[in-house]
Amino acid sequence: MNVRRLIPTTAVAGAVVLGLTALTACSTTDAADGGDGAGGDKLTVTASFYPMQFLAERIGGEHVAVTSLTKPGVEPHDLELTPRQIGSLGDSDYVLYLKGIQPAVDDAIKQSGVKNTVDAATLTTLENHGAEVSGHDHDHEDEDEHGHEGEDAHEEHSEGDGHNHGEEGGADPHVWLDPVKYAEVAKGVGKSLEKADPDHAADYKKNTEALVAELDKLNTAYESGLKNTATKTFITTHSAFGYLAERYGLTQQGIAGIDPEAEPTPARIQQLHTIAEKEKATTVFFETLASDRTAKTLAKDTGLKTDVLDPLEGITKKSKGADYFEVMESNLAALQKALGAK
Repeated sequence: MNVRRLIPTTAVAGAVVLGLTALTACSTTDAADGGDGAGGDKLTVTASFYPMQFLAERIGGEHVAVTSLTKPGVEPHDLELTPRQIGSLGDSDYVLYLKGIQPAVDDAIKQSGVKNTVDAATLTTLENHGAEVSGHDHDHEDEDEHGHEGEDAHEEHSEGDGHNHGEEGGADPHVWLDPVKYAEVAKGVGKSLEKADPDHAADYKKNTEALVAELDKLNTAYESGLKNTATKTFITTHSAFGYLAERYGLTQQGIAGIDPEAEPTPARIQQLHTIAEKEKATTVFFETLASDRTAKTLAKDTGLKTDVLDPLEGITKKSKGADYFEVMESNLAALQKALGAK
């Protein structure tokens, strides 16, 4: 994990005081600029970044006013909060985040004192992933049994001192890229919103069920679309697709680890040359919010193609879709093409 991403806790604590003071005078912009606190009769929800924002909007519907701490186009891992943003957290009715993605957000939420604070990492099971993740032998039979047991059941997976984002791996927070795990998180978010705003519990439950049904259809599309392929191996600059690879029997070969800015070692580059030839990989994937330099260099050296595989950490004009489902469908098409789906 890059040291420059971390904001000392003492700095955050001081910023909370400054932010709360600023909020009394400034309340006209969204949370990405400092928070408006103006939800009217709606539940004011602050989401840490796009995958959490999407859940809050789809499940909350007309009963919530959702703002995101991460502006479109900002790499979430690099987010640094302003005092006003930190202060806006304390004015929220409900905060939804994913611990381990954004250290600055994790620290600020710890200081915010918001009663209804939900860490999505506690709503499913995190696994340790490195640059290479294979789904050929992965068993999901126990997932339904263990995937909804609440915060206590998942505490050991999500309460570590930090996450190792190097080639050697660490607790992988990219659960939203697996539709099944994302559905688990959605169910937990729905239940938490029902508790936070019981007057609209029936609508939250209905919206959750509708979203989970859509995610089930997406899972089916991935299962059928990736069942028969010429190769099972794909190479990516950002090792964010470990859960997806496990779910659908693929092998993710990351150029580095689950940190999108980690630099690959010369040994790893040489290893990928061998893997690409042996496994008949055709494509090196890069993402929309980070540089494609490493992907293009490796592709040129190995004679492979390049394409976008979007980790869906934010929606921008460059995104191949307007929302989560459209981008996931685009990712499926890209994987089918690269893997030689039959």
